[in-house]
Amino acid sequence: MTHLNSPSAPHSTVQRIASTYLPPAVYGFFFSQSEELPVAHLVLRTLFGAVSGAGLFLGVSRSLPLTSDLQLAAAALFVAVFAVGGAFSASSRCSVLLMFPSMLGSRGRAYLMLVMLSVLCRGPLSNIQRNVETAALSLSCNLDLQVHHSKLLWRDAVRPVVLITQQLMGDEAEFQSEALSVSRKFQTIRDEVVLQYGYDPFKPKHGAAANSTQEQFTTKTMMQCDSVVDEGVQRCADWFSLRWAECMEAIPVPVINHILCVSMTFHFLCDVMRVMTPWCREQIPVEGNFGQLFDQLNLSVDLLSREFSTELVVEEQQQQAVLGGALLDEDFTQAVRESFTKLTTTMKQLLDVLQLLLSFTFITIFTQAFGYLRQYRRDVQFDNFYITTYFRQIDARRRRAGKRCLLPLDQSEKKKFIDPWSPTIHPDELQQVTSGVFQLLSVSLLSVILLTVDFSLFHVLDVVSRHTFTQFNLTSSHQVDIRVGGASMMARLLRKTVSAFNSSSSLHIQTDNQVCVSPPSSLSAGVYVSCVCGVLLVALFSCLQVYTNRLRRVIAAFYHPQREKKRVLFLYNLQIQRRISSADRKRIIRQGRRSRMVLECLSRCGRRLCRHQQQEVSPTR
Repeated sequence: MTHLNSPSAPHSTVQRIASTYLPPAVYGFFFSQSEELPVAHLVLRTLFGAVSGAGLFLGVSRSLPLTSDLQLAAAALFVAVFAVGGAFSASSRCSVLLMFPSMLGSRGRAYLMLVMLSVLCRGPLSNIQRNVETAALSLSCNLDLQVHHSKLLWRDAVRPVVLITQQLMGDEAEFQSEALSVSRKFQTIRDEVVLQYGYDPFKPKHGAAANSTQEQFTTKTMMQCDSVVDEGVQRCADWFSLRWAECMEAIPVPVINHILCVSMTFHFLCDVMRVMTPWCREQIPVEGNFGQLFDQLNLSVDLLSREFSTELVVEEQQQQAVLGGALLDEDFTQAVRESFTKLTTTMKQLLDVLQLLLSFTFITIFTQAFGYLRQYRRDVQFDNFYITTYFRQIDARRRRAGKRCLLPLDQSEKKKFIDPWSPTIHPDELQQVTSGVFQLLSVSLLSVILLTVDFSLFHVLDVVSRHTFTQFNLTSSHQVDIRVGGASMMARLLRKTVSAFNSSSSLHIQTDNQVCVSPPSSLSAGVYVSCVCGVLLVALFSCLQVYTNRLRRVIAAFYHPQREKKRVLFLYNLQIQRRISSADRKRIIRQGRRSRMVLECLSRCGRRLCRHQQQEVSPTR
């Protein structure tokens, strides 16, 4: 069994290299005990801790939304804590140095993955979003332009109708006055028509055919023939009576005036007018369509005499919503722009989350380093399978003493140990490389896909933008001119009504969609360089992870040499016990094989002897 010794030779490769290449004063400062140069060691450790705290703070706070006051306070806290830890705690200094292998290992690769995601989000993904937004805004701008042109054409077509309606509404009082004037004038005409034959006015009734206006006028006329003749006879008799009185007054001599005025008494001659009665009944002075014409004219005038009013009714029809509430009569481009603004806000929030993850990933680098040191000090078997310098020194010392030694290792034992200086990757380390290769392939594939999509989209949109120039020529005209001649009442009424339809308009617009054509944006060469460099760094870290993980034990052993000696002694003694156990097991197996061979030989000899005896007994019988 090997015990712990303290030889004067260097027990680690780092110490041996430092003693070879560093000046003796520098080597003595770094590898001397703290009691020899207490002030210099304290100052150096404090400075190392302050610098480490400042570096860790810069890595953590770079992505945190802190104000300047909080940044100063946090920086002072980090520097103070790490300065105190570096001055008085070897574990703190060791943990800080263990961060560097972690940066070049899995944690550094995770940090690079997040950086790559951030670059891809800010680079090709954001550019794809901008190009898609540009294409959508160009399309919506063209749609708005077409809607605007349709509105212009529709307004030009509807404007005459609106003007006619507005003019009719403005001339309402004048139309009312004209209609009342027509009604009054027709009333006079109606009274004249009704009273021209000497009978009372009447109101036509709308009933059966027997009571039609035509029959009523005919019956009235026939009934008034005698009345008209009698009235003529009476007027004739009154005339004779008037002339008799005038004659008697002109000749005051009695008897003579009677003789001379006797002709004024011939009023019987007036009865000659009665011969007109048969003619009146046979020749009725009423036209055949007079009743129907009078009814229609009377009804039209009666309707026209009522109150004249105009009213403009506008009906609004709701259309189907587009893009969650943007109607076709609204600004479609603004709705599209608002949708992409929300998407941009989401992208910014995602980038903020990635920045926070970057800060927390940097913190996990320190926590992993501290966790490794904690396991190194507590568990003697943790990361303890290396053929170190001290391991070789122990084996060489045992070989010189003539004791059992381990080197060179058997073929089966080589699978359990790792040579720190060997570039060959151990099977136990292959899993780390496999995970790194998987992450490398993932980030490479994602980068290639996004860059390819962005490149293809840029060229497609560039071709479209250079060949989508369109010119619009909108031409529309109309002219309506209706003239009503005459000075009659109906002519004036029609002139008032029809004149509203006299209008003319002309629309001639020439536009293009140049304002809607926006060229797409391309990625800068720096983005491609950043992506390539990021992928190469991920590949480099995947290859270096195996060797940087070996470096962690070297750093921990530098700050805890006594613990490293115990770990190496434990590993060496454990392997000695395994080899002894393996040798004993092989010896037992060989002895068992020899015993089995002896027993097999004895059994074969016994069987042959028995057969020989049986053959000798058979002839005797």
